[in-house]
Amino acid sequence: MNGAASSGRFVIELPDSDAALALSGEGQQTLHRLETLTGASLSLRGLDLEIAGRPNQLESAAALVELVRPLWQKGDVVSNVDLQAAFNALENGSSKDHAELSNQVLARCQSGSLLRPRTLRQKAYVQAMEMNDLTFALGPAGTGKTFLATVLAVRMLTDRKVERLVLTRPAVEAGERLGFLPGDLQQKVDPYLRPLYDALHALLGPDKTTTLLEKGVIEVAPLAYMRGRTLDEAFVILDEAQNTTSAQMRMVLTRMGQRSRMVVTGDVTQIDLPAGQLSGLVEAVGLLENVEGVSICRLTSADVLRHPLVQRVVDAYAQKDHK
Repeated sequence: MNGAASSGRFVIELPDSDAALALSGEGQQTLHRLETLTGASLSLRGLDLEIAGRPNQLESAAALVELVRPLWQKGDVVSNVDLQAAFNALENGSSKDHAELSNQVLARCQSGSLLRPRTLRQKAYVQAMEMNDLTFALGPAGTGKTFLATVLAVRMLTDRKVERLVLTRPAVEAGERLGFLPGDLQQKVDPYLRPLYDALHALLGPDKTTTLLEKGVIEVAPLAYMRGRTLDEAFVILDEAQNTTSAQMRMVLTRMGQRSRMVVTGDVTQIDLPAGQLSGLVEAVGLLENVEGVSICRLTSADVLRHPLVQRVVDAYAQKDHK
C-alpha cells in the first residue's frame, strides 16, 4: 500500500490529476460514498488523499481505495457500483479475487470504455458462459445478465467461434399473436426487443448492427419464430425467459444445433404470465440443475449496475415477497 500514516490519519499519494479527479468523482461524490461505507473522513489536498478516523476506519478506507486503484490510477471513473462491489469483497474476505477483475476485459464499447465483469458473481457468470453450452442466468433487473451475454456473443462472433447471433424474447403482452399488431414483423417486435438492440448498439454501433442484421448474421426475433428451426453454429440468447411457458422453453432449448451456445436469462420475481401458469424458466432450472454441460448462475441485488437506488428498490421488494 502506497501511503504514509500518522496517529488517526493516513495519506495516499496519487500519481496525477487525472487519478485525483477519477477518485474524487463529480462533486466529490466518490469520496462521500467512501466515507459512508467506511465511516472515515476523506479529503483531497493536491495529489494527497488524506484519510482520518479511528484505526478500523482508516484500515477499511485505505484498503477500499487500494482495491479500486486499478480504476482511478488510469483515470477511469470509480462508480458507486465499483465501490460497493469492492466493499462487499473486503467484507467477505474475497478482496484478492476482486482485485483480479480489472484484468478481465471482455470488449471495448463504442464510447471507448472497457467492458469487464464488475462483481465476482458477474465474473463467474462470464466464465460459465465460456465453459458451458447452456447457461441460465437468474437475477433482478440491472445485474448485467443480458448485456454480458451480448458482449460475449459479439466477441465469439468476431473471433469466428460462431457464425451468427440469435437474440429472442417472449412478447407476453401481445400473447405471441403478433399478427394483430400493425406494421411488418420488425415493427411489431421492436418494442419487445429494444433492450437487445440497445446492447448491440453500445458494442457495435447502430450502422454495423444494421448491416449485420440485414445480412442475417444477427437475428433479433420473437420467440414464436423459433419453432421448427435448428440453430447451428449460433450464439442464442433467450431474454426475459421467466415469461416463457413450459412448452415454449422446451421448444427453444431443443433448437440448439451443432457448435452452438445458448444463454437463457430471466428474473423469476418478475413473471408476467397468467396467474397459476408455471414459468418455463422456473421449471427448466429445476429440471436441469445437475445436468452436465448446463450452468445455473444466480445474480443478486449486490450485482445491480444501474442507479444505486435500483439496488435498494430490489431489496425492498424482495423483503416484501418473503413476508
